[in-house]
Amino acid sequence: MNTVTITITKQPALFIEAECFTPDAIAGKSADAISKLPIYIGKTTETVGDYFAVDGKAGATAADTKLVIKGDTSRVKYIGSKMTAGEVVINGNADMYVGAFMSGGKITAKGDIGHFAATSMSGGEIIAEGNAGNYLAASYRGDWRGMSGGKITVLGNVGSDCATFMTGGEIIIGGNVDVHVMTHADGGKVVIKGNAKSRLGGQASRGEIYLFGTVDVMMPGYAYFEDAELEVAGTKAKFAVYNGDLGERHPTRKGQPIYAKLYLKK
Repeated sequence: MNTVTITITKQPALFIEAECFTPDAIAGKSADAISKLPIYIGKTTETVGDYFAVDGKAGATAADTKLVIKGDTSRVKYIGSKMTAGEVVINGNADMYVGAFMSGGKITAKGDIGHFAATSMSGGEIIAEGNAGNYLAASYRGDWRGMSGGKITVLGNVGSDCATFMTGGEIIIGGNVDVHVMTHADGGKVVIKGNAKSRLGGQASRGEIYLFGTVDVMMPGYAYFEDAELEVAGTKAKFAVYNGDLGERHPTRKGQPIYAKLYLKK
């Protein structure tokens, strides 16, 4: 796998929209060619080389390419957006839409990732060693299709509206999460190792939420079903299992309703 290193040399006055910061966009290109790719700041179109130094040469395909981004990119959006293969390593913080619409490959962020990360993600893997903002793995605004596949691991905390309209895939949150988790979900799995505020699984028809910590306010549409001994994310524990959201229509299997499941560690 060939490695390209992009290092920020000048901070923008506004925010950089760098949709070309993916293995797909730089595959087959030299450092000089990559430095000439367009980036967007407000209404202006500039080039990667205006704000970044580029070293290395990409592989022939996205799968053969690793992109390493260095420096403070907390004002850079769309890193890894729409990527299908390869690897991206962010050695700092990043702004909105990290891994949005990605279908393959791997992103590792050494710092925090901003709002709308993994929007409508369908495959691949994202690891954030810091925190994630609001709307992690949610649907795009106005759409009903959130995360459908892949895996996300956030070692820190996550903001509100995580996994809205989720239909598949897995999210593991090492810290706490804000309100609205898996709202409108129709599948998928979210593991929360810290605490949650409220509105877990609201209006969900399918999907699983595992909470190791406490929840401030339970949704009224969930009813206790049974206790279960399970191994979740490498930890064995006893959980109280709740079915819900009882206010929603649910599919059936062999005549029995299929509910979203909320597992609260006892």
